[in-house]
Amino acid sequence: MNLADLPARRKLGNSGIDVRPLCFGGNVFGWTIDQRRSFEILDAFVDAGFDFIDTADVYSRWVPGNQGGESEKILGNWFAASGKRDRVVLATKVGHDMGEGRVGLSAQWIRKGVEDSLKRLRTDRIDLYQSHKDDLVTPQDEALKAYDDLIRAGKVRAIGASNFSADRVRSALALAKAGGLPRYQTLQPEYNLYARAGFEAELQPLCEAEGIGVIPFYGLASGFLSGKYRTEADAKRSPRGDGIVKKYLNPRGLAILAAQDQVAHRLDASPSQVAVAWLMSRATITAPIVSATSLGQLEDLFAATRLTLDAEALATLDAASAEPGSRAQGPGDQVPAT
Repeated sequence: MNLADLPARRKLGNSGIDVRPLCFGGNVFGWTIDQRRSFEILDAFVDAGFDFIDTADVYSRWVPGNQGGESEKILGNWFAASGKRDRVVLATKVGHDMGEGRVGLSAQWIRKGVEDSLKRLRTDRIDLYQSHKDDLVTPQDEALKAYDDLIRAGKVRAIGASNFSADRVRSALALAKAGGLPRYQTLQPEYNLYARAGFEAELQPLCEAEGIGVIPFYGLASGFLSGKYRTEADAKRSPRGDGIVKKYLNPRGLAILAAQDQVAHRLDASPSQVAVAWLMSRATITAPIVSATSLGQLEDLFAATRLTLDAEALATLDAASAEPGSRAQGPGDQVPAT
């Protein structure tokens, strides 16, 4: 991509860090693609001018034979081989169960977890270190104090939260303000054309009011919004098939695919491009997290950043995807075209 074709940078909350508004999700590294293919995709992503990569310590512990840390190791090997660490805004996470009691957001585990991640990533700092899931046992200020120590030591630049409720984000912000501690600058919620109400009902207005950057995961709803799963037979050909059948293959899901098809046909785009462009058009969204397992899929995602959805397209998509608690997008809610 030419520099002129790249979308404008967006801020990660008030962290002082800005990124291109497309984040590559590293859960595929060491799971659905091996190290060689991961290197190819990482090179293509960064060489095209994009810079935001998200992973986690637990990726991909769910794969038989894996222990967690596989994604971070591949990223670290790529940094060492390519010399491109300084061209990347690196995000990773702590808090999911790594086995043997390595779970949660205690100060002890955060301190140990960050050292393990830095070693695997072969770097001296993490740009965005995120609480991967809420910990209802550890006091929130204990975690924030641990993060404060890491920021002061230069090992972490900013912190974020993932899978938090609005009440828990709100309480963490209040504790940070009262104690002079770092605040969560970003939020990672599930958000896409199918899953709207969970974010839009309470988290979206909170993020708007507090200036929190939003980097949603499952932007393509586990691949459903790519349009490749339209029947149970389609789904059975994928490792994610059972979940897709149970969650998405229903009248509402098929209506969303039909609306995407309509918009894609009129704008000469693919369903994936429409789904990602819809996310990028939302005013609170900093960068959707997306993944690819081939260079062709990656090019499709790049094209999504150049697609502008007009009022007709947005109305069509919103009408098909609306659910109780979701908010229709008005003209003032759309990110200006760049």
